[in-house]
Amino acid sequence: MEQAVGDEGQAAQRTDSLSASAAYDGDSSCIGDARGLAVGFLTEVRAVHGLSVSERALGMTQLVVSELVTNAVKYAPGPVVLDLEVTQGVVRVSVWDSDPVLPNVADTDPERVGRHGLEITLAVCQAYEARREPVGKRVTAVIALADDPGGAIAGRTAP
Repeated sequence: MEQAVGDEGQAAQRTDSLSASAAYDGDSSCIGDARGLAVGFLTEVRAVHGLSVSERALGMTQLVVSELVTNAVKYAPGPVVLDLEVTQGVVRVSVWDSDPVLPNVADTDPERVGRHGLEITLAVCQAYEARREPVGKRVTAVIALADDPGGAIAGRTAP
């Protein structure tokens, strides 16, 4: 967590943010490592920092990390960077890879085997963004950390 200082005499503002990052070489063994980082990070957020992280959020974050890192390994040559950030009741999962081509959702086809990762990600996250960077692209998904009392999750918003 960090303390942010305002500019030009403005009052200081408190920004609560926890983060974890890892860079991988891009071979398929990094997918399990990335899932492990996500679980370890959210477990620490819950145990050490006392933030609410539901079992649903833990499972969905692990799933989204797996899908996004798998896509990066499968479709982009070279390194993969995973960034996780907890702020304002959500976890932001961001994956960078070297391929500038933005992902797209394949047409619905119940006969298709595989290539459902992006569909899954979109179904479980509150916000999603894919954008080109000077080198490669960054795909970001946002997942609510806590369930509401009725078990539903918040609606989609911009990341």
